[in-house]
Amino acid sequence: MPHNEAVTLEFSAAVKRIPVYPAGVGYAKSGPLARLESNESPYSPLPAVVAAAAAALEGVNRYPDPNSSVLRAALSARYGVPSEQITIGNGSCDILLAVGSALLDPDSDLVYSWPSFSVYPQLEATSGARAIRVALDAEERHDLDAMAAAITPQTRLVIICNPNNPTSTAVPLERIAEFIAGVPEHVCVMVDEAYCEFNSLNLADQSIGLLARHPNLVLLRTFSKVYALCGLRVGFALCGSSEVPEALKLIRQPFFANSAAQAAATEALAHPEELARRVDSTRVARSEMRQRLRSLGLSPAESEANFCWFDLPVLHEEADVVRGLAEQGVLVRAGSALGKQGALRVSFGTREENTRFIEVLSSLL
Repeated sequence: MPHNEAVTLEFSAAVKRIPVYPAGVGYAKSGPLARLESNESPYSPLPAVVAAAAAALEGVNRYPDPNSSVLRAALSARYGVPSEQITIGNGSCDILLAVGSALLDPDSDLVYSWPSFSVYPQLEATSGARAIRVALDAEERHDLDAMAAAITPQTRLVIICNPNNPTSTAVPLERIAEFIAGVPEHVCVMVDEAYCEFNSLNLADQSIGLLARHPNLVLLRTFSKVYALCGLRVGFALCGSSEVPEALKLIRQPFFANSAAQAAATEALAHPEELARRVDSTRVARSEMRQRLRSLGLSPAESEANFCWFDLPVLHEEADVVRGLAEQGVLVRAGSALGKQGALRVSFGTREENTRFIEVLSSLL
């Protein structure tokens, strides 16, 4: 058969169901852009972190440690969680999708809020499970009472994104603790804490204490955000038991975390003082951005993350505003791609980038 002749392949039903992840559009662009679309850190990794990754490259003729032993030991020492209750992933999405594969099938239910992280819909699409989406409350926070009511005898996985992406909001840890206490023990509760370091409602380490009381709890975290390692893709989960890590070993391909990523993440954990400085800078930017958006007559949600979320005035089309910002070198994320038409999600960048965004937005509105 000639190579240029069309072939109609028959793909699985799952492929037809999977929604396309709404990735940012600025990766191929160059020039002086304000990249405020993907919740990335505006700060480069520390030189010591870059050096650790570079040193690891000298040995890439060998496969990486399939157990991520050094990184898991460092995480165990950092959080006081046994190594066997920690799993590493090629970004937190890798762990999320693997958990879905391990727990869900067409006879099971999955509960999460919406709008929330755009990868969650892939879980029901790939597994055939029934997704029960629970609307956020009037302040765009998780409605935990409604989520509890949505749990059925078929529910196997409940996901709470805290702080929530894309709305930037968070609920206090005591409310999450109450929720978990009421969930049946055979249901896995995953708290997606990708942005927990920026949350001012409670300390990032406070949720760790829940693991000892709830073997069905998984705390999902990442090195992509506050640790500024998006490009290396390292996620991790702290689990209430060793059951989830053991199950994921059977689900995933071997060698999913590369050597440079493991080395960089391990080194990043050794610099908590720099982490604290970056969190403080982000919180300052968050406060300044909230005030400046309000001065434009906008009402941003109460952000506890490194980004903000707000509705546009009714007379302004979302697509027109996003395009107008991009034409002047400011990249943001449209709400329609994230579950809500007529909104914007904007990451906090450097002070200069944030000022540029406000000036261009002001001119458009």
